[in-house]
Amino acid sequence: MKSWTKIRRAALTLTIALSLVSTFLIQPGNAYAASRDPVRARRGMVASTSQIASQVGVDVLKRGGNAVDAAIAVAFALAVTYPAAGNIGGGGFMLIRLRDGKTVAIDYREMAPAAAHRNVYLDKDGNLLKGEGSSTVGYRASGVPGTVAGMDLALKRYGSGKLTWSQLLEPARRLATEGFPMGHILARSLRGNAYLSTYLETRRIFLRNGNFYNDGEVFRQPELAATFARLQRSGPQEFYQGLTARLIVEDMRRHNGLITMEDMRAYVAKEREPLRGSYRGYEILSMPPPSSGGAVLLEMLNILEGFDLAKFDWASSDRHHLTVEAMRRAFADRAEYMGDADFVKVPVAGLIDKAYAADLRKTIRPDRASTSEEVSAGQPTGYESEETTHFTVVDAQGNAVANTYTLNDSFGSGVVAKGTGIVLNNEMDDFAAKPGTANLYGLIQGERNAVAPRKRPLSAMTPTFVLRKDGSLWFTVGTPGGPTIINTVLQVITNIIDYNMNIQQAIDAPRIHHQWLPDEVAWEPYGLSGDTQSALSNRRHKLVTRPRYMGDAQGIMIEEKTGVRLGATDPRRSDGLAVGY
Repeated sequence: MKSWTKIRRAALTLTIALSLVSTFLIQPGNAYAASRDPVRARRGMVASTSQIASQVGVDVLKRGGNAVDAAIAVAFALAVTYPAAGNIGGGGFMLIRLRDGKTVAIDYREMAPAAAHRNVYLDKDGNLLKGEGSSTVGYRASGVPGTVAGMDLALKRYGSGKLTWSQLLEPARRLATEGFPMGHILARSLRGNAYLSTYLETRRIFLRNGNFYNDGEVFRQPELAATFARLQRSGPQEFYQGLTARLIVEDMRRHNGLITMEDMRAYVAKEREPLRGSYRGYEILSMPPPSSGGAVLLEMLNILEGFDLAKFDWASSDRHHLTVEAMRRAFADRAEYMGDADFVKVPVAGLIDKAYAADLRKTIRPDRASTSEEVSAGQPTGYESEETTHFTVVDAQGNAVANTYTLNDSFGSGVVAKGTGIVLNNEMDDFAAKPGTANLYGLIQGERNAVAPRKRPLSAMTPTFVLRKDGSLWFTVGTPGGPTIINTVLQVITNIIDYNMNIQQAIDAPRIHHQWLPDEVAWEPYGLSGDTQSALSNRRHKLVTRPRYMGDAQGIMIEEKTGVRLGATDPRRSDGLAVGY
């Protein structure tokens, strides 16, 4: 009871605390003028985009649960407190590192329904469909959700055994039943999301049929609470075979959706081997396909490793120029080579090979930008959302979890399956609905990522661990942001290793982004000085200011001499604060 009272108290004070945080950290003119200290804790730490969810995770740790137990509770709590991306109607990736050094990746990415095919989102003339029936909006945009199966797999194989499935779902059920005070960021996102009004159930639950929620009003989700209660009573398979599955499928049938009971029953989460690389002697562990994140991250780090970045000022045009050129080349390879390795050959070993990076490095001129027209995919050897959210957990024993999961766009497809309270994903747009044509995020993707039955769409999610040279965990980080995910993780890592920033400073620092096509360097408001802009333009970079900040990174660092956990949350758009004990 005390832990639940603490969660409720945190919720009641959240809007006040976060309004103060946003005033000083994310308002124009003040952004990045200074960086607050990381949150310090000697035993366990949870960093997420929701302070309420972070407290849920810490309470699990205090009850004897390990990092995996806490991560599961946080994931389900975020489905209630952060419905734009926290979910049980989407999917994602979990990276687990146990205290003995064993590291595994849990792939619970969504799967295409059996009725999906290469041209399912094209009209009779071969053009991409728009609106309802497309890969971005409505019932046909959803892949089969994987979050419940992923959490089940993680708990069975790596949970502590001290807490049950039902116990880990209870905080989410209670939050959905009793509600929590709606914060400013959630209230604003509900008002500003036009397509939430398209679907009756979504409009009723999130928009109150036009009577919008205001800051501080208690937001309850009884249908979602009932879904959690069914999952508690009947276990995770209830989602795929029980009443919840039937409700989703019946709603799909009424609205010409693609998902069937056979698709729900056929879903499987998978354990995969993490990708391993290094940067300046520090080992990097990240996600393998069907996430492109790990391979693209390691390719960029390999390219940059050949330059002495530390000799350039952090804010200099020299550093930005080299970083952009590494991004350009790695994203060109992403477009050509990446897809679901269960279906297509992906030359991962070649892409992350340091000799291949050395060849790419030779094509970078220090005085002039390449053009993406002249930079095509390379020839590696060994041929073989933006609305997402990330959280990370480190427990007292040293077990760690980095988890990124998503609905793809903000509130996914815009659909809440009738009778469930579950927001469904629009993850089918992460396939190449028409290879060679840009998706929701402007990404060009190739034939290897074309739609196919039971295939998993390519992702940019990049939950990552960085180890010290003695093999111990140094820090872990991840972020949402569509294709900017990989570049955000890249810049946090180089900020720490090349510029000696702590985890909070590295997350706070301004970011840039290049994804090969379109051929432009995006930068955050107030992120580049006028002199730096001029110097980059003189090198023939095309600069574009983004109206929004990039990402919402969450990270934890282990202090070397003390072992203290240092928790950091992103000031850009987060309702979160790291919580430890």
